[in-house]
Amino acid sequence: MPSTFNVTASAAVMLAALLLCALGTPIANEPGDSPAGDSSGEEEEEEVMVTYDLLSVNQVWDFIIGATARHQKEFEEEFQNAVKYHFLDNYRFPSLPADCPNSNFTMEACLHRLAEGLSTYLVLFKHVESEYPNGSIVLEVRPQSVKLINLIKGKMRNPKQVAVLTLDQEEQLVRDIYNPSPFHRKMTAHSILRQLHNFLLDGRVEIRRRERRRRPGKVITPSYNFLQR
Repeated sequence: MPSTFNVTASAAVMLAALLLCALGTPIANEPGDSPAGDSSGEEEEEEVMVTYDLLSVNQVWDFIIGATARHQKEFEEEFQNAVKYHFLDNYRFPSLPADCPNSNFTMEACLHRLAEGLSTYLVLFKHVESEYPNGSIVLEVRPQSVKLINLIKGKMRNPKQVAVLTLDQEEQLVRDIYNPSPFHRKMTAHSILRQLHNFLLDGRVEIRRRERRRRPGKVITPSYNFLQR
């Protein structure tokens, strides 16, 4: 039969445990405790912030790609199938900016090419505007393209190396693509918009690939459907 002392001691231990729980003192090895090494909520929040700092997921890309994605529909409505959209492949000209290649190019070189390429498209927009003064796509895309150029430069080590065309060079660029035929001028304008769309799609793919190399792990992919041509 247990002694009075043992019963009293057991009761005291139980009472102390109940008091500790009431005061909110954690009990060791409680099921809700996080195992050693688990990331805290602050670390997860920091991870998301770093991911969203990636250039490839910036929403400016989505805006411009979304606007230029409307071009095919506008083209088909204008020409009513008298001219097929793929016919624009015949209107590639030397002043169209080259894409960032998928190999043998550093991130810096790729950013450099994208920044200069977008600057060239801003000049080529003058031809599009001369043929379609009320075209909504260029009106929407121009300011966002300037914003994207600045974002790209912000990721570069040497943004001052991005060449800036002089006024004479810009005027020469527009003159070089001029054609006396109204039909050819319109095809050139449409080709500029189509090639810009492809330039942006390919450019973001290459930027995302290089960002993944720099920082392994999950990269959030935008939920837009404009990545498929």
